[in-house]
Amino acid sequence: MARNRRNQSGAVWLIPALKAGVLCSMLGGSAVGYVLQKNVLHDLGQNITKREALLERLKWENKMRAQHLANLQLPIHIEQRVREQRLPLGKPQQTIWLAEPDRDASARTTPGVLVVESGVKSH
Repeated sequence: MARNRRNQSGAVWLIPALKAGVLCSMLGGSAVGYVLQKNVLHDLGQNITKREALLERLKWENKMRAQHLANLQLPIHIEQRVREQRLPLGKPQQTIWLAEPDRDASARTTPGVLVVESGVKSH
């Protein structure tokens, strides 16, 4: 004859329920973790895209500013600014050009020595 269920202990009923609860919580927890990871990856991707766009814009601005600086350093513009500000400056009689040493040559020569070439530059 079959045993009456009322006579079984509570542990027999509780163990399958606990197993199901643990399994559901593990699956649910891993699903939540997966979604959180995907959100973090998405945010990081957007952050990288924004920073790359910012980098490109800053490179472009840097290039424009370098061109503007080179334009301002032209002798014609310097003379024009001297005239505009009425500074008592004249044209230089002699121009001395300091050549930067080669990186390979600087390793062979004594450090701190610059090569000086003198010459007159005409405009």
